[in-house]
Amino acid sequence: MQNFIKTMPKIELHCHLDGSMNLKATRKLLMDRGETYSLEQLQELLEAPQDCESLAEYLKRFELPIRCIQTKEGLKQSAKGVALDAAAEQVKYLEVRFAPSFSTAEGLSICEILESVQQGLKEAEQEADIKTGIIVCGMRNLDMDTNLNMLKESANLFGVGVVACDLAGDEKAYPTKDFAEFFQTAKKLGIPFTIHSGECGSTENIKVALELGAKRLGHGIAMGRDLDLMRACARQRVGVELCPTSNLQTKALTDFRDYPIRSFMAAGVPISINTDNRTVSGTTSTREFEKVIGQFDLTKEELRNIYIESVEMSFATDEIKQELLKKW
Repeated sequence: MQNFIKTMPKIELHCHLDGSMNLKATRKLLMDRGETYSLEQLQELLEAPQDCESLAEYLKRFELPIRCIQTKEGLKQSAKGVALDAAAEQVKYLEVRFAPSFSTAEGLSICEILESVQQGLKEAEQEADIKTGIIVCGMRNLDMDTNLNMLKESANLFGVGVVACDLAGDEKAYPTKDFAEFFQTAKKLGIPFTIHSGECGSTENIKVALELGAKRLGHGIAMGRDLDLMRACARQRVGVELCPTSNLQTKALTDFRDYPIRSFMAAGVPISINTDNRTVSGTTSTREFEKVIGQFDLTKEELRNIYIESVEMSFATDEIKQELLKKW
């Protein structure tokens, strides 16, 4: 089974660019900015401890990598590196998400930022067997005008790199109900969306996400104790992006035996298994599968079903979905 996990095709739908940057690439980008760190220092600064006190503490690990994605080259190389790392472990489709508004500090426009990330991803596609898409994130701690401007600018690249939008950040401090205008605008622009929901114990944020029209939920862990919500997701075919290691670190739950993957599967909720932040969580797609298989004894047939559900709940085009389904 261990060898099977390593070689089986995988789909990753929840991967943050700034939280997944390769240590060596990050070190070089920082050196280009005049900042020198050893790989050991970077690992200590970027990787969150397994005993994080909260999501807020976990999010502090993003401050350093964000400095690396303020230039076109930094954005391109970071995106390319994440995609190639994923491809090396048989990820066949990767949706990379990030907040373009956090990369404007040195004068880049939203379109320039997205074009740079797209260029990096396309270069990775040319070098490896992987397809990619970009999910743009509005941030809970930014004002509405900033988030709306980012979304409207991103619409220019929808269908040409950008595949969806999201709302990320400290869910506990900034409830989803306060961002209805953001998602109403996304609907008007024709951009589908996923929403970080239920990562901090709030089933209310999940209910609001469903009411707003989310196609997927980021994490969704709080729903594990609400059968009605699970049934609603199953009925509406709203998928859940599970991120096991990250969910333990951010205290979405404290005991992995309580992880709701079996509850979701039993209720018919579509699921995918993801890294969230490869570097910050010190993980890979393979390790995430090893973790859930080791705890919950998933069979090869169940893994195949997760692959199919992941393809179906992705924001890929129908043509790409058909290609991906043939890879299992």
